[in-house]
Amino acid sequence: MTKAKDRQVAGDHYKTMGVEPWDVIDTWPREQRIGAYRAGALKYLMRMGSKDESVQEIAKATHYLEKLLEVLKESAHVS
Repeated sequence: MTKAKDRQVAGDHYKTMGVEPWDVIDTWPREQRIGAYRAGALKYLMRMGSKDESVQEIAKATHYLEKLLEVLKESAHVS
């Protein structure tokens, strides 16, 4: 199964970094990771249509939600 980290929505600027922001966030305690991924999704939902195309903003929010779901599943040992 492909993980959220394996792809990027719109561009490759994070994929070309030696260390991606998600690599850093994933070293944090569980509750902090949950908060970071929730905040990322909220950011893109709230700015929908004001920076990028709405479809792209929702795709970015969905990407963060996918990452959040991975964190929740790994912590709960749910598939």
